[in-house]
Amino acid sequence: MQFKLFIVTCVLHYTAGEHYKTKPNFVKTCLKSDPDFDDCSREAVQQLFDALGPGLPEIGLPPLDPLKIPKIRILQGDGPVNVNAALDDVIVTGFGKTQVLSSQVDGKTYDFYTRVRVPKMRIEGTYDLRGKILLIPLVGRGICWFEPSNMTIDIVSDVKLYEKDGFTFFNVTAAHVKYAIGGLKLRMNNLFDGIKSLEDSTNAYLNENWRPVSESLRPILSKTIEDILLGFMQQLFHNLPGNFMVGDIKNNSVSKKLDTTNKKV
Repeated sequence: MQFKLFIVTCVLHYTAGEHYKTKPNFVKTCLKSDPDFDDCSREAVQQLFDALGPGLPEIGLPPLDPLKIPKIRILQGDGPVNVNAALDDVIVTGFGKTQVLSSQVDGKTYDFYTRVRVPKMRIEGTYDLRGKILLIPLVGRGICWFEPSNMTIDIVSDVKLYEKDGFTFFNVTAAHVKYAIGGLKLRMNNLFDGIKSLEDSTNAYLNENWRPVSESLRPILSKTIEDILLGFMQQLFHNLPGNFMVGDIKNNSVSKKLDTTNKKV
């Protein structure tokens, strides 16, 4: 399957500038030596999500809910979805209600394994679409929204350790997402140049067949979630020492200082 997706997010830059020197009040410290570490980690990650909701302006993090994305460009050429589409002025809501179900940290690699639940997410914006979904030809430009519900997301985050200013930091190099949803509602206005009968019947068909529609959109939605989470995790953990999260972090696998000067997330 040929698939490309480009997200131009709200500007997320991380630099080698100021980072947290003292532990902020939204951070809970856990010890790997504690037999209840996984429970503590789940609570700690929940506190992080709660703090990310309204944003952390002191380290340049915009709100996670609502999240504003100037543009998402989608190019997919094979399979049940064949689209050339753009979403502009995108607003994503729902991440602020994230419930952390489990959290684990690998004792050797420090990779993160996290499972979360998002009861309801809404993605809305202005679309420009030419292509097909479930072999249905679609052409249109207008306002659209998508509402996945009861979404469970498994996140595997690849992590490297590095040192800076006497602290150990997490460098999150990649995020891998698998998800399941309990339902999907959607609406695309002004399909087929505003021919109301075709627009309404097509939207009704897509909603009635939300399960195969969801499966056909899975690569697009997975990549969108991965890019959003990766950007936020990189910005957060380049400014939040890992020692504040894992109090007995071992530095035997720590690399040299990471050069983050003017690097884009």
